[in-house]
Amino acid sequence: MHCRLFSSSILACLCVAGGAVQQALAQPDVPPLSRDFKTQAPTPGINDPVETVTVRLDRARSGLQPSLGAEVYRFGRGALATIPQGDNTPLNQVLLQAPGVAQDSYGQIHVRGDHNEVQFRLDGVQLPEGLAVFGQSLQTRFAHDLSLTTGALPAQYGFLQAAVINIDTKSGITDPGGEISVYGGARDYFQPSAAYGGSSGRWDWFVTADVLHNRIGIENSTGAFNAIHDLSNQYHGIGKLSFTADANTRVSLIAGVSNAQYQIPNNPAQVPGLGLSVNGTTDYASRDLTEHQREITDFAILSLQKQIGALDLQSSVFTRYSSLYYTPDPVGDLLYDGIALTAARSVMSTGTQTDASWRINNQHTLRAGFQLFVERNVSSTNSVVSPQVGEDGSGNPMFGDQPISLQSGQGKTGMVYGLYVQDEWRILPRVTINTGLRFDGVSEYIADHAFGPRVNVVWRPTDTTTLHVGYARYFTPPPFEQLTSNNLGAFAGTSAAPAQTLNDKVQAERDNYYDAGIDQIVLPGLHVGVDAYYKQASNLIDEGQFGAPIILSAFNYARGEVHGYEATASYDKGPLSLYGSVAWSRAIGKDLTSSQFNFSEADVSYIKNRWVHLDHDQRWTGSAGAAYSFLHGSNHPLRASVDLVVGSGLRADGDVPNGRALPGYYVINTSFVQTFKRLVLRGTEIRLDILNLLDRRYLIRDGSGIGVGAPQYGLRRTILGGITQRF
Repeated sequence: MHCRLFSSSILACLCVAGGAVQQALAQPDVPPLSRDFKTQAPTPGINDPVETVTVRLDRARSGLQPSLGAEVYRFGRGALATIPQGDNTPLNQVLLQAPGVAQDSYGQIHVRGDHNEVQFRLDGVQLPEGLAVFGQSLQTRFAHDLSLTTGALPAQYGFLQAAVINIDTKSGITDPGGEISVYGGARDYFQPSAAYGGSSGRWDWFVTADVLHNRIGIENSTGAFNAIHDLSNQYHGIGKLSFTADANTRVSLIAGVSNAQYQIPNNPAQVPGLGLSVNGTTDYASRDLTEHQREITDFAILSLQKQIGALDLQSSVFTRYSSLYYTPDPVGDLLYDGIALTAARSVMSTGTQTDASWRINNQHTLRAGFQLFVERNVSSTNSVVSPQVGEDGSGNPMFGDQPISLQSGQGKTGMVYGLYVQDEWRILPRVTINTGLRFDGVSEYIADHAFGPRVNVVWRPTDTTTLHVGYARYFTPPPFEQLTSNNLGAFAGTSAAPAQTLNDKVQAERDNYYDAGIDQIVLPGLHVGVDAYYKQASNLIDEGQFGAPIILSAFNYARGEVHGYEATASYDKGPLSLYGSVAWSRAIGKDLTSSQFNFSEADVSYIKNRWVHLDHDQRWTGSAGAAYSFLHGSNHPLRASVDLVVGSGLRADGDVPNGRALPGYYVINTSFVQTFKRLVLRGTEIRLDILNLLDRRYLIRDGSGIGVGAPQYGLRRTILGGITQRF
């Protein structure tokens, strides 16, 4: 297993913090167990039978899904607490600290040059994809620790394979007690939250909830200090209940809700350019547009975990409902876009996942499992458009000023499924080979299936050196929640008529993925690593925003190539932690083969026989940071940390589609946390966070590029503070 541990500074590769350095690579076929000793005390009452069983079952669950040969970056509890904003940090901002993770607008991230093919797992169970664009349905405050796994993934990971984000959730045993927190500051930022974990007998529970109100719900459309029309109200809640039936059996239920409402930020000083009139109105100030979007997500996971001798098993059933509702400015959207579209879309997914591991002997561990998602996609729209009434002398269409309404609705039920088998074979004391075979299928807007072999080799020539090389054949189904069978003919003769009506179905992507790397512990506390990867894709899936609603739509390039390199280094010694990473990536595609109506004929023609950069291709990505605990041995330690995120810029249109890179940028965030452990203020924590310390104005998107709908700028300097009381 090629694993890097994020310590108290956020990123420390392969070692953990605070003078109690523990090497994570014990044997290549045994999942490493790590603990952030600086911030996590030993589990209280470890001799209690229920707590002992809990710890053992947690370890067994981790062993069900090892990542031999893949790249694993772990954020421990101490790392999550150290990040500026702490548990209030949006999950995507946490992940930007990992190598090769680039930020995009609307809270999206890109891992190793892929658009958004990232799967999220809770305690090893994969959640179906949802519709949330802006919001983070999963909250950092519910994570005891989390990991990002990428590279040539073993066979247990299917469907979405750019990266696997696994959240090991908090419980009443690992995170007992309660806390109340109030956090806020600039731009009307206000976020009260509460959490409580406990246990009694065989029962264990943890629950957390928060409310978020601010004026930075979506990225600013301008570089101004404050956005216009950017109010956001969000409500989140998530809980976990576990019952330990006996020494080898545990049942757990995880459930969560998220409800978020957003104003769409305005870009002032724009003028309508389509020459339309709406009931005599031809001009409309863009700063006065009133567009809104609401996103809802509910989910639940019921799991049974069982140990029977050398056999470990976890079987789960789950459901997820997500919906998105966009409300336009009825006049402004029509004048600017030729259509005022009220759009509602929802996806209901129900499924099951089972993973089993059988340790046959000291050389072989056999693993197998399956997944099944049954999904129902429903969409309805009310489109207000201007009808065509004729042509002018040059043959250009002329439109009336009395809008008409076109309504449509549709639903589709489908499923995706996959099963796998793999053998972890320690062929030599220091060499492990993990071979597997996966079968995946989809039956939704298309019907397709494929076999995918996987193989990873891990070699530890010394106790401080680990080399790995791997190959994986991937099959990625089209994102069901982003597909519709649009009735394009209904818009003929209106202001919303597409430039072309070609609309081939989005196909499943097939990849050959290669990965190799080396990991070296130079000195105790000092670690470096280098990794390289190459992906060759057929029917590469990309996503874009087309039109005013912030709804992503999928499309294919017939061919795609992605390759890159990553380097990381970290140092942990006593109260000091340092880390740094840099990644280089190149992602290109050729020939648009689906959803062509979203593009101009010129773009489709150009890309037909030419390679172009993908819109999310960022050549250089980097992160770095430092943390130091003053008075770390006292009852009132003060922790200071600083983090840096660097990007060379995403793509924008130039002389050709996606032909230029946007300007590079860097962002520095700082944090100061004062903790009191005794007397009157016992359990009190006071924090001060400064985001974008230097108030750098930087551009994430300029509104141009394939599938890019609007400009977005990064957050300007924001000062936030909070107080937390634990009990």
